[in-house]
Amino acid sequence: MGSSYHQFCPVSKAMELLDERWTMLVVRELVCGSQKFNDLRRGLPRISPTLLSKRLNQLVRAGVIERHVEGREVRYLLTPAGVELRPIVEALGAWGVRWVGQLGDDDLDPSLLLWDIHRHVDLTAVPKRRTVVHFQFPDVPPRSRCWWLVITADDVDVCDTDPGHDVDVAVRADLRTMTELWQGDITWSDALRSGGVTVTGPAPLRRALPQWLTLSPFASVPRAPRSGPGSGPVSRAET
Repeated sequence: MGSSYHQFCPVSKAMELLDERWTMLVVRELVCGSQKFNDLRRGLPRISPTLLSKRLNQLVRAGVIERHVEGREVRYLLTPAGVELRPIVEALGAWGVRWVGQLGDDDLDPSLLLWDIHRHVDLTAVPKRRTVVHFQFPDVPPRSRCWWLVITADDVDVCDTDPGHDVDVAVRADLRTMTELWQGDITWSDALRSGGVTVTGPAPLRRALPQWLTLSPFASVPRAPRSGPGSGPVSRAET
């Protein structure tokens, strides 16, 4: 745990644990359902394994999560104290959508985008067979350009190498446009009309794709009016 604020205020005591770098994002991943170390890493691609281990150990010691070992598998599960952080994470996300400015280029990450998208695929809307959606982002470096979602009746896998299955729908998109679409800043119609996103495949599957890929849980949060680019308390492009 970080250094003390030396205040009796419960807000200060909570922040002694939660305001260290990456801690609340680790909590976010746990709230979103990640339990295994590698899954946490996929939701936090820029954290080092060493620092992630440190933050998890701090949260275990604080009673926010429990470490469960079953054979060779280790899972991190929220305790009642951790579950109570869910509305705080959701409120922070809603505040960020409403008041924080535009995304900077360094905020865009195809691996994180596809990891977020895969958690919100509506399995009830996808055909009752293996379905493969291929994403290509031509504006990113070649090693991060191609991604596949492999959707089955009860699971969704994210692949950064060709899984070898036939592709049902292919999406070619600017990374920024696809991120804005996922976050609810623009609509599917806007993205397709602009050319920032193109979808190929059989017409019924192309039309159904927006029902498969439900948007971010924060997409419906009303945006605060802004008088100009980046206006508001903080601009993501400026931090």
